[in-house]
Amino acid sequence: MTAPATGLATTRGSTLLLTALAMLAFAGNSVLCRLALKHTGIDAPSFTVLRIASGALMLWFLLKWRNAGKPMAGSWPGALALVVYAAGFSLAYIHLDTGTGALLLFGAVQLSMLLYGFVRGERLGLQGVAGLLLAIAGLLVLLLPGASAPPLGSALLMLMAGFAWAVYSLLGKGSGDPLAATTGNFVRGIPLALACALPFLQGLHFDPAGAGFALLSGAVASGMGYAIWYAAVARLASIQAATVQLSVPILAAAAGILFLGEALTLPLAIASLAVLGGVGLVLSSKMKH
Repeated sequence: MTAPATGLATTRGSTLLLTALAMLAFAGNSVLCRLALKHTGIDAPSFTVLRIASGALMLWFLLKWRNAGKPMAGSWPGALALVVYAAGFSLAYIHLDTGTGALLLFGAVQLSMLLYGFVRGERLGLQGVAGLLLAIAGLLVLLLPGASAPPLGSALLMLMAGFAWAVYSLLGKGSGDPLAATTGNFVRGIPLALACALPFLQGLHFDPAGAGFALLSGAVASGMGYAIWYAAVARLASIQAATVQLSVPILAAAAGILFLGEALTLPLAIASLAVLGGVGLVLSSKMKH
């Protein structure tokens, strides 16, 4: 009985590691995008195109390095969901703070994936329900009166991005090869991202520093990060995958404090403890079907 138990522990440990790395990558994208749009002259559509293209190139090299004969996978629906997310994400962050944008994004992700999980018959045990409620309470702390409400247009764009990311994540649950699927989605996303940039053609502006942030976001935080997420999400129930992403707004807000000079507040500290504790309870809970 020792070997199976050891194997189970190893699998769970690797899933937790992959999930943690993916969450750090997601938070990194929020910081890099906000940093580029706030402190450089690059525009949101250009940032999106460079992010998708550099992500595709990095993933293509990784796929060829791992197995030269391995074809790309993915799908056009996956690529469309990826680009809708990336475009809405960049446009929304023109007027949103790092933590607020991440909160709206992953709040929409959670609601979408929880609804999908319930429709599919997934249920949380008592511990999981307690963890989910604790995490939601932590997010509500950040919305208490005192913080200025985000601009409606930007908020709606970020909510749309969150729904698209939920679709992308759910499509990843059926992926047999995370790297091949992510590569195919990013490569297919290049012409779609270019098409999204066409209406903004007159306002496009290249900025070297902004392009650098976009390339870093695409090649590392997006390309490599999403391949890791596709590997992790295949091992998680939809409700678990939704809840763990609630940690991203906290991580993004903390990064905003460190790198963008945002203030540390008592509500943020309380929310951080509640969300991260709740996520831990959900991830360690048993699912009911």
